[in-house]
Formats: sequence, structure tokens, C-alpha cells
Amino acid sequence: MILDKNLRRAIASLEAGKFVLVFDSEKREGETDMVILSERVTPEAVTFMRKHAGGLICTTLDARIADRIGIPSYMDIINHASESYPLLRGLEPNDLKYDRRSSFSITVNHRETFTGITDRDRALTISELGRLCSMANDGIDLAAEFSRRFRTPGHVHLLIPDEHLVERRQGHTELVNTLLLMGGLTPSATICEMLSDEGKALPPHLARRFAARYGMVFLEGKEIIREFLNWRKMVKE
Repeated sequence: MILDKNLRRAIASLEAGKFVLVFDSEKREGETDMVILSERVTPEAVTFMRKHAGGLICTTLDARIADRIGIPSYMDIINHASESYPLLRGLEPNDLKYDRRSSFSITVNHRETFTGITDRDRALTISELGRLCSMANDGIDLAAEFSRRFRTPGHVHLLIPDEHLVERRQGHTELVNTLLLMGGLTPSATICEMLSDEGKALPPHLARRFAARYGMVFLEGKEIIREFLNWRKMVKE
């Protein structure tokens, strides 16, 4: 695998169940997300994200896996429901300041959770989502298995990346799933925006300082995009 040293370190960290920090771009959200491989999530990891990141804890699913299961995007649901509830048509997010669309999908809880919001409950939901994604090539009925394990609404927000990943959209959802693809890891990550004590996005220089303090790899979106374009050429050859 011919990848930049920083990306190789990030992939190794994720595989080991450690956090990686990913900054998208000053021209986009200008945010750093705390990232961990979903199947490695523990209650302690959820606690760490909640205390040290502070944003919304979400879990990404590979677009092809989401399609096999039959998970719709949130906007698909809104568009369909607007036939019965016209108000929803006026709530379309057509004025996003950072992108043309959102990657949000449904929210879920694992069926063995209680309320679903505790660190233990969210860790169970997230890790089981990761494990289900790891079974995608085992020939199982993913839709039936998903319904057996999860219910909605819940406390874990699902994100579905663009099927073309960073070639068409450069959000954190696509950036982290591109990283997982290049590393050959299970295509589900759990991410959380890092906020400052003032409630704003944590400036990248402070996110770098945080990464150094905790021994985490810090990546910029442009690094992932650049390496992906090189990696794609290598794979095609």
C-alpha cells in the first residue's frame, strides 16, 4: 500500500481502536472531527467524544451497504412524507452554507439498549452497526439482520456518504469513509465535531495541539483527497 506516512499512521490507529482527528477545509465547514472505527467503539470512547469533542456523535455507513439494507436518506423520507404533510416541503435544506446536500439518514438504537442515550447504550448500538458492516461480504440478508438488531427512532445518527466519496463531495462523511476504503477497513466510522469552550468550531491549530497532547494523528481533508487520487490510479493499474 503506497500511501503517505501520515495516512498510514491514521489507518493503523483506526484499526487499533484509537482516535484520529480530521479537519475538512477552511473553505467548507472549517471543522475538525474526532474519528474512530465503529466496530471498535466502547463506552469509554463515547465518553471521550462527549467530553472532549462535544458535537453530535454520528455513525457513517458505506453507501452500497446502506443501499443493500434499504436505508433511505433523511431527505428521501421528507420528500415522501411531504405528500401527507405539506409543511415538510418548506423545510427542505436548500440553503446550506457549506454544501449542496446533507448526508443525514435515520436514527437508530440497538434493540438491547434501554433508553439508548447512555454511553454504554450508544457504544452498543455503534459497535453493532460496525460489526454488521463487517459482515457485508458474508452472504447474509443485511436488511433482515438490520431489522433484527436495530429500531428507529434512536440516539445514533446515521450518515450515508456519496457513493463516489470525495470525487463528488468532500464532507467528513466522505473523507473518513475514503480513508477506511484505502486502509481496507470496515466501512463504518463514528465521528463527532470538536467544539471550543466558547461553543464554536475548535480552531485547527488547537485541534493539532489536542492531537499532539493525546498522541493522535491529525489529518487535513486535502491530504486524504490527494492520496485517494494517487491510490485510485494505482488500483486501476
